[in-house]
Amino acid sequence: MHTQTDKQLAFAKVLEVLDTLREKCPWDAKQTNESLRPNTVEEVFELVDALAANDSQNIKKELGDVLLHVAFYAKIAEEKGDFDIADVCKALTDKLIFRHPHIYGNVKADSAEEVIKNWEQIKLKEKDGNKSVLSGVPSALPALIKANRIQEKVANVGFDWEKPEDVWEKLKEEISEVEAEITSGNQEGMEEEFGDLFFALVNAARLYGINPENALEKTNRKFISRFNHIEKRAKETGKNLKDMSLSEMDEFWDEAKRLEK
Repeated sequence: MHTQTDKQLAFAKVLEVLDTLREKCPWDAKQTNESLRPNTVEEVFELVDALAANDSQNIKKELGDVLLHVAFYAKIAEEKGDFDIADVCKALTDKLIFRHPHIYGNVKADSAEEVIKNWEQIKLKEKDGNKSVLSGVPSALPALIKANRIQEKVANVGFDWEKPEDVWEKLKEEISEVEAEITSGNQEGMEEEFGDLFFALVNAARLYGINPENALEKTNRKFISRFNHIEKRAKETGKNLKDMSLSEMDEFWDEAKRLEK
């Protein structure tokens, strides 16, 4: 692995190349926060895909792309006289030190759970911190991730179930309410109750230490793999999916499940 000096020189080289591109490349020179933003979202999702696949080479590549965007936004701000990459780094290290009093201060935290609870209390006390517990949850987060983040934040200030198993009665209640709205044919009511059910499921996952986004993505990938097998086997046997019965497709689905073991 590289030394600390090597790492610092490598980061400095990124900034040096970006300065040159910003000055001499027509595309780089015209970029703004607004024009870069959609690309940034795409790069983050590409990194997430690489992480989910545990592909170290792709993770390295996508981390570089995300790092470029961080440096690019700082460069644009520097040109406006707002701040530069050094200010970004200083703000980050100041925040990390302030939020880790169990390392840099005299606060005691012997577990990850205690650290997380301390964080929420600390963030509320920060001079420029959030005014309420939930105001720091980005509004643009995907709903599943947002639900989990909301529940984590309120739990860290004591708004939580006393015992994890208590959540199952709530889930049964939400399922009954969904069924009632389906029976009544109330589309708006169904949407609301399905939302409540999803929220309760996210809560249950959190209580048992499961990240719901990761769990659902694993199921998505598993489903894609199995359905791809159905398509492959259908093609091999000269069949068209649209002409196949559900039982025929189920046979290939079960075959895909057996191949996973």
